[in-house]
Amino acid sequence: MSNQESFELKSTFPHCHGSEKKPLELYMFIDPLCPECWAIEPIIKKLTIEYGRYFSIKQVISGTIETLNIARKQNYESIAELWEKTGSRSGMSCDGDLWLENPISSPHLASIAIKAAELQGRKSGIRFLRKLQELLFLEKQNVSNIEVLKKCAKSAELDVEEFISDIHSESTTRALQCDLKITTEMEVQEIPTLVFFNENIEDEGIKITGNYPYEVYEQIIEEMLMKKPERSALPSLEVFLQYFKFVASQEIAVVYNLTVNEVEREMKKLQLKQIVEQIPVKYGIFWKYNKN
Repeated sequence: MSNQESFELKSTFPHCHGSEKKPLELYMFIDPLCPECWAIEPIIKKLTIEYGRYFSIKQVISGTIETLNIARKQNYESIAELWEKTGSRSGMSCDGDLWLENPISSPHLASIAIKAAELQGRKSGIRFLRKLQELLFLEKQNVSNIEVLKKCAKSAELDVEEFISDIHSESTTRALQCDLKITTEMEVQEIPTLVFFNENIEDEGIKITGNYPYEVYEQIIEEMLMKKPERSALPSLEVFLQYFKFVASQEIAVVYNLTVNEVEREMKKLQLKQIVEQIPVKYGIFWKYNKN
């Protein structure tokens, strides 16, 4: 990518760069293996693009993953069924066959890996989680395998050696323990849960659990700011694809207020120009940006 193109992307997504103080902080309680946390991705993208100047995101790994650590073979079928239903309903594909063919042996390691990635910066942690979710939900990869985690770290442009070293470090263990403590203190019992805080430390946060229409999140931001926030203009579809590299039709549909059919018509035009490549998945369609 040329310096000019890089500058244009940073100008289009200014809230994705730098560490200026923002009036709101969004705590996002997630489980890397939870299909509903994957299904909320389109909403998070749209919020970040339109209102990212007002908030920063802190990922918190929820303790509910511990239940998977004691999963027995007999409930792999019910986990697989949940993944299939979520993928089919949400448009964010989840292939439940993973649990029947190659079940996750150590869910705890996936969580530790996210905290290790975050030691290289908050944005690194967010990129790493996304790559891990893609490998897990779309490619049925066992994300408790160290080689898969290395591949994930490389894709997320991390320092892989540092990442592997950090997986086994005390700092990472403490970071995960801190997340579990925050989960308990904020009485988060379901995931995904988003908690919005403003700058006034005496004000309580607003907690929202599960997936809701986009307007609900907009209303919360307005309430927390005590004024109507200014919505940033959406980038062109090509700039959006250039920035995010690999997205679902569903993500584009939510961000641009289009139907999935309208998205696919637009994407097929870009496919003919060899700007994107269609990636087959179990439910819905994903698109990979091809242009260098």
